Order: sequence, then structure tokens, then C-alpha cells
Amino acid sequence: MPGHSVDVCICTYQRENLISTLESIAVQDLSEDVFLRIIVADNDQQPSAAAIVAGFVEKATIPVQYVHAPSRNISIARNACLDLATADWLAFIDDDEIAAPDWLALLLRKAETQTLTAVFGPSHARYDENTPEWMRKKGFHSNHPKTRNGIVETGHTCNALVRRTDPAVVNERFLISKGVTGGEDTEYFFRIGRKGGRFGICEQAIVYENVDSVRLSFRWLAQRKFRYGQSYGYHGAEKSSLTRARITVLAALKVPFCLIAALLFCWSAAERNFWVLRAVFHAGVVASVFGVSEKELY
Repeated sequence: MPGHSVDVCICTYQRENLISTLESIAVQDLSEDVFLRIIVADNDQQPSAAAIVAGFVEKATIPVQYVHAPSRNISIARNACLDLATADWLAFIDDDEIAAPDWLALLLRKAETQTLTAVFGPSHARYDENTPEWMRKKGFHSNHPKTRNGIVETGHTCNALVRRTDPAVVNERFLISKGVTGGEDTEYFFRIGRKGGRFGICEQAIVYENVDSVRLSFRWLAQRKFRYGQSYGYHGAEKSSLTRARITVLAALKVPFCLIAALLFCWSAAERNFWVLRAVFHAGVVASVFGVSEKELY
């Protein structure tokens, strides 16, 4: 991986864990010819992350650029990172995550050896002692990139590496309208994929998320699953009418199937909730076809 440059993009909003994220980037195990820089985009109305970044810069051995991108709209912060980026590669990680020391090296190796536009890795949830056992057992807050029919269609910015100079990436930006509902990252990568971008998955390139207590509820998970379903349904609608109809019919059939499975596993909270949440996801897909608006989550 000779002569690579990487801009690590971190969008933040009132999160003290940002310092742990920054420190995990600072200790990445990379070859000496990889030039690394961190870009932090602060999405708070007030520049609340400025002091955290300034404290990190005092002891950091890698360059850090801070930008105040207010409006409580994550797409605005993500686009601020894109506007400042100059490196060959863009790496994305969330401000509540900690990267394993070999995270970036593994993503780079995968992207280079397979000539990929973007590579996605998993985010493993870390729970505290107050987490319900059913939630811990299934790791409902973990994020694992997936293939559909053997193809990686999209990914998430919680763990991603993007070839900035790829023609499919140049000039693309995150949709502002998606910045308050979520799903702006999957939409962004769906769009790049439609322009010919090639995606891959590196299961070994791991980041860890310390799950906030406000997310430890079935309701929070259900809202996210429904929105994920809506987002996927909207992307299906952008394809042919036949594909849209197929996605809708399959989702409509899967809702009762998942609910029946939930009844069969009613004795296990983990299994029951898994199937109910799958039903909620497919209900979101169906809802998207009827134009149900995405709820603002931020």
C-alpha cells in the first residue's frame, strides 16, 4: 500500500466519547508511507466538540482538522468532511466507536487487492451491565454489512473506506433531506453503486460501539428497523416497476411469516424480538411504497 493518503472523517454531536474514537485512530497500525489525517465535523449548534479536539491535538502526532458544521443535520456534517477531504481515501467511523488497531490497514488491503470503490466492515456493540439479556444475546445494536444475491448493494458510514477519486464517488454528496431521518449513508452508497461503484466487505476490520443507554429499548430498535425498511423500499422504487413490485410483494409476505415465527419462539425473548423486529423492517418496506414519510430521528 505505498504512498496512500487517508482522511478519516468523524461527524460528532455532543458526545464525550469522541476522545476515545480519536485516540483509537491515532494508534492505527499502518506502514510509514501511509499519510493519515483526521477531519472532525461538529454538528452541534454550538462548537461543543472544539475543546475535545483541541485537547487531542495537543498530544496528537497526526494532523487533525476541525470544522463547525452546525444545524443538527448529519448530512451537513458529512458533506463538510467531503468538502475538506483531499486524500486518496476517505475512512468513515462514528463518534461513539473505537477502531481496532488493524482496522484501517485491513480495509486498505481489501480495497487495493480487489480494486474496490468502497469497503465496509462490522461494528460490534459493547453493552453495559444494565442491558437486557435478550438484547445482549443477539447483539441487536451491532452492524454487519450484508450481501443480497451475492452483491454488496450499499453500506454504512459507521465503518467504511471509500476511494475518493473513483469516478462513481467524485461530486457525490449526502442528501440534506436524509440528514434528520437517517439512512443518508445507505442512500449515498446506493447511488454510488448505481454509477458503477464496486463494493466489498472486510469482516476482520472491526470497530466497537459503546451503546448509549437511551438506545436500550425495544421501541428504539423498532423505530430504527422500520426506518431501515422504508429506506430499502425507497431504493427499490428507484429501480424498474417490476423490481419494485417484487420487493413489495415479498416484504408483504414476510411480515406474517416473521410474526408467526415470533409466536413459535415466544418462550425466548431474544428469538421472539428478533422475528418481531424483522416483521417491523418488512412493514417499513411496504410503507415506503405507499409514500409514508420517514420520521425524523435526529
